[in-house]
Amino acid sequence: MEKSPEQEHPVKAFGWAARDQSGVLSPFKFSRRANGEKDVTFKVLYCGICHSDLHTIKNEWGGALHEIVGVVTEVGSKVQKFKVGDKVGVGCMVGACHSCDSCASDHENYCPKVIFTYNGTYYDGSPTQGGYSNIMVAKEHFVVRIPDNMPLDAGAPLLCAGITVYSPLKYFGLDKPGMHVGVVGLGGLGHVAVKFAKAFGVKVTVISTSPNKKDEALKHLGADSFLVSRDPNQIQAALGTMDDRPLELPVMPLLMGRKIVAGSLHWRHEGDSRDD
Repeated sequence: MEKSPEQEHPVKAFGWAARDQSGVLSPFKFSRRANGEKDVTFKVLYCGICHSDLHTIKNEWGGALHEIVGVVTEVGSKVQKFKVGDKVGVGCMVGACHSCDSCASDHENYCPKVIFTYNGTYYDGSPTQGGYSNIMVAKEHFVVRIPDNMPLDAGAPLLCAGITVYSPLKYFGLDKPGMHVGVVGLGGLGHVAVKFAKAFGVKVTVISTSPNKKDEALKHLGADSFLVSRDPNQIQAALGTMDDRPLELPVMPLLMGRKIVAGSLHWRHEGDSRDD
């Protein structure tokens, strides 16, 4: 039986990989699959570094290099949204079943057969290899267009850190002038959240354990106010300015006590009252 493009890996690729727990990357040669009829192949020009990647190269947990941008070099015969020369990107996912309830509701990240860009396995059993390489092949469905006026190096971090904070701002309606948003932590995600919120015209309060980040928050990112979460007086004074939405849990005691909440996510259909 003739193999499908997904089962063939004739495209020689060059990348960088961690061979041990030292965190040092070294040259790595491997193969990508052939470009299928619904695939987009692009030359990788930039790949952002997520903190999960730092965990991965030290063998602490899975996940490597999934903020990938570049220029299209080949498209399949059934690809409709992209052409050679387009600026594109790929984020955390490169595959899903497209037939389950999660996929039907545009929640492919909950698909039981989701394929992650990092530390994932394609349906033919081959590893996804991540994006720290010179070439990437992905289904059109998981490829996004990068605007022509956006520098590619600036677009890469938006494919993980960016969408992680942009999505809840939009989902919970925190994207309208007159709203007041609290951003907890001014790291890789937090600073992008501040920039998005200010672009939406929202009032922003940054909450951080680090007093030395105050100037960055207020002067460089444009936040409206800054709270040090280790200062009980500051937090107590701010309690009346915030509500408990969209989170339905006592968030301020968690911040003041420097507590960590751990749990699991369960998908529930509308009308389903089960707790398991």
